Amino acid sequence: MNYLDLYQPLLAALGSDARFEHWAKRLPADIADGLSETRFGDLAQWRDSFLKLPDVIAATKTFDTEFLIDADIAEDKKTYIAQILKELIPWRKGPFSVFGTHINTEWRSDWKWDRVKPFIYDLTGRHVLDVGCGNGYHCWRMYGAGARRVIGIDPSPRFVMQFYSLKKFIGTAPVDVLPIGIEHLPAELGCFDTTFSMGVFYHRRSPMDHLRELKETLRAGGQLVLETLVIKGELGDVLVPEGRYAKMNNVWFLPSAPTMLSWLKKCGFKNPRLVEMNTTSLEEQRTTDWMLYHSLNEFLDPVDKTKTAEGHPAPIRATFIAEAP
Repeated sequence: MNYLDLYQPLLAALGSDARFEHWAKRLPADIADGLSETRFGDLAQWRDSFLKLPDVIAATKTFDTEFLIDADIAEDKKTYIAQILKELIPWRKGPFSVFGTHINTEWRSDWKWDRVKPFIYDLTGRHVLDVGCGNGYHCWRMYGAGARRVIGIDPSPRFVMQFYSLKKFIGTAPVDVLPIGIEHLPAELGCFDTTFSMGVFYHRRSPMDHLRELKETLRAGGQLVLETLVIKGELGDVLVPEGRYAKMNNVWFLPSAPTMLSWLKKCGFKNPRLVEMNTTSLEEQRTTDWMLYHSLNEFLDPVDKTKTAEGHPAPIRATFIAEAP
């Protein structure tokens, strides 16, 4: 399988747009590196699952209120498709309804989308970037909200194959997921109308560098939507876990909301504001039959659910909106 075949429509579209043309020229090499079966030993297994999926195009496609695709196909074919998709477990972002099968993902990502959507600019006709998009669930919801083109980036090849396993049933759509991290984007790209970074910030070793990278993806006046873990506190308060946080070993900075707003201002964003904050519930993040591993319940103190297993404050997530100068 030539993975570049998945991206030919995207590469053609970017190559014919002066704003993205220079990026399109370097993307094939980045895609080849990000989907290298030499680098990622399990990728061949996920590729084989993708190739086993039948050639079916959904007659019903809904992305605005949920992700739902369906078609009038035999029940045994629906069962077969569900079996193949289960080979790609764990499914973390979702949920998805695929030919009658409910992919009950670890995260109720639809809840996050419902919280965030009222505060963002109308996406109609906009070019949208979703940084750390996972399997692309939110990319489809952005497309359903009217985006002209949505590009997600995530360096996990499993999530990329999950995305294209579903897109195979959708056919042509201006929605893609690239197997790259934000550090692989051209400096000062400056092409996107809206950039989302949801659930990424606290995994970055340098918060200021990440904010700069995000700003450089946006055109002048473009909007940043940043959702991240925070702590309760005042200006200047930041939690820097010495070890793990909620059993994650790659959590670096959890600022208070006032501190996050200050950092956004310091990095040059205009009018940064906090639009919503919530404590992650055991109903929103949990183990399911499509994500069989430990989840939030096991990441918290077994007696006091207001604390993580390490004794830190339990996860609080907040969404910030700002504009590029």
